[in-house]
Amino acid sequence: MSITANVLYRDSFYFFRNKLGSILIIVLLTAFISVSLNHFLGNDTEMLKILGTIKGDFATSTSLSIQEFINQITPEQQIILLQASAAATFSALVGKALLVSGVLTLLRLVSQGQCPSMLSVIGASIPVLPRLMIMLFICSLLIQLGIRLLVVPGVIMALAFSLSSVIMTTDQKGILASIKSSYKMAFDNVRIIAPAMIIWLVAKLLILLIFSYLPSFVPNITNLVFTTLSNLISTLLLIYLFRLYMLLRS
Repeated sequence: MSITANVLYRDSFYFFRNKLGSILIIVLLTAFISVSLNHFLGNDTEMLKILGTIKGDFATSTSLSIQEFINQITPEQQIILLQASAAATFSALVGKALLVSGVLTLLRLVSQGQCPSMLSVIGASIPVLPRLMIMLFICSLLIQLGIRLLVVPGVIMALAFSLSSVIMTTDQKGILASIKSSYKMAFDNVRIIAPAMIIWLVAKLLILLIFSYLPSFVPNITNLVFTTLSNLISTLLLIYLFRLYMLLRS
């Protein structure tokens, strides 16, 4: 049986609709953990004050690029900016790892004919979480470096790594083995994976664009809503890639 994108789209939305309750719990929980962790790590009063000053100065320096502006601020401000960036990156990584492990574990258990509770999903996802977090960090770092260099290498690596999380969670493989298997499968099925990833990227950019124009009266609530919507879109892509992998493996 040939695998088509239309079949995968239909199967993904069917599973999403039938397991919406469990998916929403995972999405909301991971979004709350990510936002709370970022708030906790970056909730220093002095840090927030300096970040507010940096933001105001950058808004008035319209002729400067980001790199030029960073070179002009004081060393203390650069350190604060680095700490805030590290806190945001770490909290996003933790939230992403929890989301990926939770959703893929739910998919794996359901595909085995089980009707898992949230406690069983959380318990089954814990063993793979450390390896998954390391792999996501490595993949994200390589993709970002590729995008900064020539853009195209970053896009190619994003495609190559697309199935690595599914392979690790489903087959309990190691980091390098998951990446290697993902690389081979992804490029053999680029016509099926690429359109889904483009739709996912465009949807995430649209949400980011919308929230960038909305007034933020309560930043933590705004971040929670934004992260929840972003996680929902990522969940649809995970379901799509999981379904594709199961068909390829069978």
